[in-house]
Amino acid sequence: MTSELANALQAVQLDGANPSSTTPASKYPEARQPQRDLRPQTEDVTKTKGLEWEEFYLSRPLLMGIFEAGFEKPSPIQEDAIPVALTGRDVLARAKNGTGKTAAYIIPTLHRVNPKENKIQALILVPTRELALQTSQVCKTLGKHLGVNVMVSTGGTGLREDIIRLNNSVHILVGTPGRILDLASKQVADLSSCQTFVMDEADKLLSPEFTPVIEQLLAFHPKDRQVMLFSATFPIIVKDFQEKHMKDPYEINLMDELTLRGITQYYAFVEEKQKVHCLNTLFNKLQINQSIIFCNSTNRVELLAKKITELGYSCFYSHARMVQAHRNRVFHDFRNGVCRNLVCSDLLTRGIDIQAVNVVINFDFPKNAETYLHRIGRSGRFGHLGLAINLINWEDRYNLYKIEQELGTEIQPIPSVIEKKLYVYDTPGTIPRPISSGPPRASGPQGGAQAGRGRAPHGQTDATSANTTYQPNQRTPYRGRGGNAFQGPPRPRQQQDPNQPLPGYQSRQNGFGGNQRGRGGPAPHQS
Repeated sequence: MTSELANALQAVQLDGANPSSTTPASKYPEARQPQRDLRPQTEDVTKTKGLEWEEFYLSRPLLMGIFEAGFEKPSPIQEDAIPVALTGRDVLARAKNGTGKTAAYIIPTLHRVNPKENKIQALILVPTRELALQTSQVCKTLGKHLGVNVMVSTGGTGLREDIIRLNNSVHILVGTPGRILDLASKQVADLSSCQTFVMDEADKLLSPEFTPVIEQLLAFHPKDRQVMLFSATFPIIVKDFQEKHMKDPYEINLMDELTLRGITQYYAFVEEKQKVHCLNTLFNKLQINQSIIFCNSTNRVELLAKKITELGYSCFYSHARMVQAHRNRVFHDFRNGVCRNLVCSDLLTRGIDIQAVNVVINFDFPKNAETYLHRIGRSGRFGHLGLAINLINWEDRYNLYKIEQELGTEIQPIPSVIEKKLYVYDTPGTIPRPISSGPPRASGPQGGAQAGRGRAPHGQTDATSANTTYQPNQRTPYRGRGGNAFQGPPRPRQQQDPNQPLPGYQSRQNGFGGNQRGRGGPAPHQS
C-alpha cells in the first residue's frame, strides 16, 4: 500500500481499528466464531502483499462482519481495490472468477454509507436475478452490525412490493438494470444522493442488451458519483464506457493468465446420442460433492434433468423461462446442499458462488471463450480445487481449438482414471455453507426474495440444514415449471452395461439424438 493511499485511508476512517498482530478471535471476542475453511488454495488468492483487514482502517462493526463471514485475510483483488475505493476514486478492476471481487466492492461501499441518512447511497447492478439475491445477502452478512438497510429488486417479482419497501429506509439498492430503471423512472427510487455506482460482471452489463438502460440510469445519479466496474473479462465496449463516464479510474488487472489454476480441464469426444450414457458413467466414477451441468438451450435443460432423474440421481434444473419463485427456491436449496446436481443454461454462469461445487460438466460445449471461462469458474471458487469436463462432438472440434488458443490453455483428453486429489478434499465437511435463515420468498422487509422464511413451492418442506448428508443413489425431485418429476418411493437404479445404450433411449425423439434437435426452438414431440 503506498503512503499516499495510507494517508487517504486515515483521513476517511470511521473509528478504525488499529492494526495488530493478535488473532481475529481475540480482537473481536463478542463476534460469532466462523467455521474455518481448511481446504488448500492456489496462488490465485494466496499470493498477497500480506495486508491485514485492520490496515484498511475500517470501522469496528464492519470488521466484525468481515470476521464472522470467515474472511481471514484480503485476497489480491481486495488488497488492490479496497484502499482505492475507500478514497472515493473510480475503479476499473479485472480479476479471475472466484477470487473475491464481490467483497472487494461491497466492503468499501458499506464503509462509505452513513446509516443515519435515510437515502439510497449506493446502487449495485448485476446482470441476473440470482446474482442479485446472492450479492444482497453478502451485503447483509458483511454489514450486519452497521445498521445498513439493503434492498434487492429484480424483474419477475411484484413491482408493488418494491414500491412499498422503498417507502422505508434503504441505504444500498441491489438489482438488475431493467427493474431499477423502472423504479427510478417512476420516481419511486430516488438516486439523486447515490454517491456509489457499482457494476458487477460489467462486460455483460455493457453489452448492447443493457447499455441503453445503463446510460439512462447514470442520468439519475449526481455528477460527482463514484463508479466501480468489476469483471473477469473486459471487451472494447468497457473502454468506451470508461472514457465517457469515468474520471481517471484506477485500473487493476490481475489476469496474468485467464484460466484458474485450481481447475483441471478435460474433454471427452462422444457422439451426440451417447452423451447421456457418458454422463451416467461420470456420475458413477466421479466423487461429486455438488455439480453444475450446462446446456446451450432451455429445452435441453429440462430434457436432460428428466433423464438424470430417471437414472436415479438427485437433480434440480433452472433456466430463464421458469417462474421466478421457482428459480429462487432452486437456487436457495442448491446452495444449501439439498441436492447434488443442478442442470442449467448460461443463466448461472455469472458470479454465482457455491463453495461446495467441485465438478462442472459442459454437456453442450459453449460457443465462445468468454462463456467457457465463466462456466468452469463455478468450480474452484476462491482458489480451491475443481474439475471441468467437456463433452465434445464432431461439430465442437473447432470451438475447442479456438477456446484453447484464446485462453492460452490446453484442455486434455479425459483419462481412464481421474485422480481424486485433483478435485476431492479429505475433509469435505469443512466446506462452508452460506448462512441463511430459510428459503426465499417473493417479498419482505429489507430485501425481498432472500428475506425471512417463505413457503416451499408445491407444498414441499423447508430446505435442510448445511449438514445435509447424501446417500448413494439419493433421489430428489427436479424442480421447475412442472414441480416434482415423480411421485412415490424411489426406484432402485439399474446397473448399466457400459457397452449398451441407456434404457428408454430413442435416438431421434428425445432431444439428444444424432440430428441434435432440441438446440433452440420448440422441444421435439414426445409420444
